[in-house]
Amino acid sequence: MKLFLTIGYLGTNYCGYQVQPGKPTVQKALNEAAKALFGFDCDVVGCSRTDSGVHATCFCATLSEKGKESLPLKMDASKVPLALSAHLPRDIAVYDAKWVEDDFHARYDVKEKEYLYRICNRAVRDPFEEGRACHVPVPIGDDDLARMKEAAAYFVGKHDFSAFRAVGSKETDPVRTVFSASVERKGDLVLFRVAANGFLYHMVRIMAGTLLEVASGKRTTESVKTLLEDPTSGTAGMTAPAEGLYLVRVTY
Repeated sequence: MKLFLTIGYLGTNYCGYQVQPGKPTVQKALNEAAKALFGFDCDVVGCSRTDSGVHATCFCATLSEKGKESLPLKMDASKVPLALSAHLPRDIAVYDAKWVEDDFHARYDVKEKEYLYRICNRAVRDPFEEGRACHVPVPIGDDDLARMKEAAAYFVGKHDFSAFRAVGSKETDPVRTVFSASVERKGDLVLFRVAANGFLYHMVRIMAGTLLEVASGKRTTESVKTLLEDPTSGTAGMTAPAEGLYLVRVTY
């Protein structure tokens, strides 16, 4: 058996989730915390490879002894979150832990992921949203929001999202199924939510950037539909800043 962890982190101070030589990453911090707690090297396999500066309120990972598929311990899993979090930086915490079978895979067994992109829409930046939302000072009005909602609806379904991935992306299959996509306003925040069976490199951030261009009038809602029908017909919008992106749900 190995441990299945539910983790939250503020990604501002990290170069993404995955270990990178000489750089601070969430996985490195988790590996170090696990060794400090259990006394031996561990493998912490995550559900996703979030980018530098991206946050997570529900990141899932499995923990096993390094080089093995299990954890050679018998302990109450409910005690792990507090014990492991005590060895983690204050911007990372383990919320929940449970035992799962050795063949469970935190990444390959995922059926659905949901991301939230937060846009702080006010003339003067909000210091409490610094690093936690994308600041857009130009007003997004009701008509602009309506166009964003219309454009987001086109994302739903099974499509070739080649136009919505970063240049140099290594994914060989650009087809993904989006289960839901919505835009709503709550006070100064404009929130874009999207759930799918998987995402391409920078896909959500490019989606968000495209919706912002729709809001500003730089592109039409129909242009989004056209890019999904024929990815070679043009280019999608800008890649929105990482600071506004959160992984909020993972379903197995």
